[in-house]
Amino acid sequence: MLSKLLIKNYALIDALDITFDKKLNIITGETGAGKSIIMGALGLILGNRAESKHFFDESNKCIIEGYFDIQAYELQDLFQQLDLDYENTSIIRRELYADGKSRAFVNDTPVTLQTLKLLGEKLIDIHSQHATLQINTESFQLLVLDTVAQHQELLFDYKKEYQNYKKALTALKNLEEDIAKSSAEFDYHQFVFNELEQANLQSGEQEQMEAEQTQLENAEEIKRQFHTASQVLGEEEVNIIDNLKTAASAIQQGAKYLPAAEPLNDRIQSVLIELKDIHAEVEQLADSVSMDEERLSIIQERLSQLYDLQKKHRLDSVASLIQLKDELEAKLVDSSTQEEKLEELKKNIAKLFDNLQAKADKLSKNRAKATQILEKEVTAVLARVGMPHAQLKVDLKKLADFKSTGQDEVAFLFSANKGQSLQPIHKVASGGELSRVMLAIKSLVAKTSALPTIIFDEIDTGISGEVALRVGELMEELAENMQVISITHLPQIASHGNSHFKVYKEDKGAKTKSNIVLMDEQERVLEIAQMLSGAKPEETAIQHAKEMLK
Repeated sequence: MLSKLLIKNYALIDALDITFDKKLNIITGETGAGKSIIMGALGLILGNRAESKHFFDESNKCIIEGYFDIQAYELQDLFQQLDLDYENTSIIRRELYADGKSRAFVNDTPVTLQTLKLLGEKLIDIHSQHATLQINTESFQLLVLDTVAQHQELLFDYKKEYQNYKKALTALKNLEEDIAKSSAEFDYHQFVFNELEQANLQSGEQEQMEAEQTQLENAEEIKRQFHTASQVLGEEEVNIIDNLKTAASAIQQGAKYLPAAEPLNDRIQSVLIELKDIHAEVEQLADSVSMDEERLSIIQERLSQLYDLQKKHRLDSVASLIQLKDELEAKLVDSSTQEEKLEELKKNIAKLFDNLQAKADKLSKNRAKATQILEKEVTAVLARVGMPHAQLKVDLKKLADFKSTGQDEVAFLFSANKGQSLQPIHKVASGGELSRVMLAIKSLVAKTSALPTIIFDEIDTGISGEVALRVGELMEELAENMQVISITHLPQIASHGNSHFKVYKEDKGAKTKSNIVLMDEQERVLEIAQMLSGAKPEETAIQHAKEMLK
């Protein structure tokens, strides 16, 4: 339950410290006094987004802290899932800054707003008069039914199975489209692959053949140039090798008288050996080169084939052609296995369908039982709050197709008066009737969901007198099992509270501040008397207020 709420520097609030009772808490005050501001602050620690207007003094940060006594609600697993430290009294804090930044903490651990929302959903249910319109939506009606059915784990499993089923159907559709496309392209891919396979492509062959083609086309020039080099080196009457021999002999004779010249002779001998070796290789290369017209024709034909394939497929190398061949081979292999994949996928979908159908049937069965409980309980509560002939009928229909929530379509049918036909609730219920139906539903949901706290924010629209008194009694009964906080304008409801807070505005210097006070018995008498008859209640109103508080 919410044991304490601290608010600092928020809207018209400078600082508030509110300690709530564990049962029924009543909050009253004039319109505009600041009741909605307190609810707005509470919403911030439950994950609502902040706005810059939330500052009483923009030079300071805004802080809202909620203290929650949760030891009786078995929330340890949720805290573990959210990676939070569990405390029997857990503190949720929100800090807002004038530059638009905000921070949130749970037991001093920084958290995201999503985490606050997930945790807040397990702590407090806030119901305002505007939320009454939710009852007209199918999503809310189904949520109510599922809450009464108490099959959240089954619903979670169904939704997970449903997502897997939808993904499998999408995969099946995509695979069937791929098979149809592959079938249309298969013959072309096979033809191109065969053509490239028959070409017997070898990595690097184009470069090698282009080099050999250049050599064959210039064989005569190569032979002539190498022959010239051979003549100069050692075959002409006057050649380099003979001259070098003569020079070596001369240096050798001179070195007899000049020992320092001996190394020169060794160096010339090394050069002479290298030149002889070069001369031999030049002659060998010259002899090896010949004009082979047949070989040149073969190379030109092969290169022409390679160039044609590259041009045809808009590629620039043999390596790219080989890559294309490999890709086509993979596609052809994949095409041959797609039918097998299709059959496997269909079998998997059939299995998923059976599992999903079983869970959907169980959901429908549970909901059918829950409709009986819901109809009975709500009708009984409506009779207590001044609608003895009202009926609520849950029209539950089984659909042929699956939805994310099951195979059920739900509609709340309502009749307020005897002899009136049942119709969709949004068509026939007035504002006051909707408020009482929602109160009846919330009272049932509160029992089944075991939430620590429920807040009724001015849901007394359209009711008064004896009906309001019965609504107050109902809230008091709810407070036996959970904490109830009710913001109300009706003295009949206010008189049932275990604790009664008054919200008021006061002028402090140049600013107006909202404040809240826990009233004692005498103050409660006066407040309820004023709610009955105005700012200056007469003695009869005061006596009436005392009687109501008894």
